[in-house]
Amino acid sequence: MSRRFLAGLALATTALLAGCGQSELAKEDAALIAALPAPFNTGDPVNGKELFTLCSACHTVTPDGANMVGPNLHGVFGRKAGSKADFAYSDMMKSAGWTWDAPHLNQWITDPQKVLPGSKMVFVGLPDAKQRADVIAYLAVETNDQK
Repeated sequence: MSRRFLAGLALATTALLAGCGQSELAKEDAALIAALPAPFNTGDPVNGKELFTLCSACHTVTPDGANMVGPNLHGVFGRKAGSKADFAYSDMMKSAGWTWDAPHLNQWITDPQKVLPGSKMVFVGLPDAKQRADVIAYLAVETNDQK
């Protein structure tokens, strides 16, 4: 076999293996989104990432990411509202009494001031249901503890 053939084979194998890694990640992401209740299980995390730029002025999503005006959202699914130890929540949020899941996130990002009037979150809300589903799908993927 020629060196040129072997080099081409090595390049093709590397590309194939890299592609497999990406498809595995995509499968994991798809499984996280599929586990969400309807209609959030149809959300588009790519569009959600773009929409999340509105949120990124106040929130981060990476593991050990900084708290900003709002708390870091990594691990938000399943966390009791107002319970992240290193963030100074309003008393209202601390006593909200719910655990973050897709329906609560949906209600919250629709109109935070309607849910908890006077809370620290000044975001006006995201009225479009499909956009909210996309943001929630993005959060399901990006704030997962396995990332």
